[in-house]
Amino acid sequence: MKRKLLILLLSISGLTAQATTQNDSTDFVPDGVFHATIEGPATDKDGNLYAVNYGVEGTIGKVSPKGEVSLALTLPKGSIGNGIRFDQQGQMFIADYTGHNIWRYDGKKLELHAHQPLMFQPNDLTIAANGVIFASDPDWKNNKGQLWRIDTDGSSRLVEKDMGTTNGVEISPDQRRLYVNESAQRRIWVYDLDEQLNASNKRLLIQFPDFGLDGMRTDAKGNLYIARYGKAVVAKVSPEGKLLQEYKLKGEFPTNVTFSQKDPTLLYVTLQKRGAVELIKL
Repeated sequence: MKRKLLILLLSISGLTAQATTQNDSTDFVPDGVFHATIEGPATDKDGNLYAVNYGVEGTIGKVSPKGEVSLALTLPKGSIGNGIRFDQQGQMFIADYTGHNIWRYDGKKLELHAHQPLMFQPNDLTIAANGVIFASDPDWKNNKGQLWRIDTDGSSRLVEKDMGTTNGVEISPDQRRLYVNESAQRRIWVYDLDEQLNASNKRLLIQFPDFGLDGMRTDAKGNLYIARYGKAVVAKVSPEGKLLQEYKLKGEFPTNVTFSQKDPTLLYVTLQKRGAVELIKL
């Protein structure tokens, strides 16, 4: 009887260990539909997903909630998109890292919102409720980076320079915190924001011991979901800086994440090299 019980316990233990290695995601868009440099996922109010480099670089693809993919727009020659965000009015903003631009698209017309030649390469974006944009600006070659603020009139100014390789950037749901991570240094910083969205009181939220950091988003409770580049997971971190959970992915190189505006239980993840999109149902 004891031997049978021991075998049963070992069997249960094995099943439990196996369960922890199973993927938490499923394929939403299969391999190769997007270019290997897929990035910048964002959804509109109807739940359509947008990501850069559909088929070839310099394009933006649209994916319906059912997974149907089509070309949304093509950027001007020489421009390649990275981060995408929508504002409260449904306008799309695109970080153009090769042209040092932020583009604005209202669904019909593409216009230049901001151009800043002092940027290394605008990478990821976050937009406050009042339309103010914060943009990360990494200098990959020198493991450095900057953080920019772009106001609604398109004017830009540095929030901070001489940082690490700035990448993911996000504003908390209550608009009181600004987060930015540094990929190579594996750090996430948090600033306080006042009513005019001036950033102050910078402090370290969490630092990871390995692998890289890429794009990130917050849920309605303020938890951060971070693409862990090279680790094949999305990390969930509390506003206090505690690692709460890791969602295992099929692909090894997640570049960014976004929640569906229509159904916030859906988390989309773009996968570099695969040119695919994975879906985590929370």
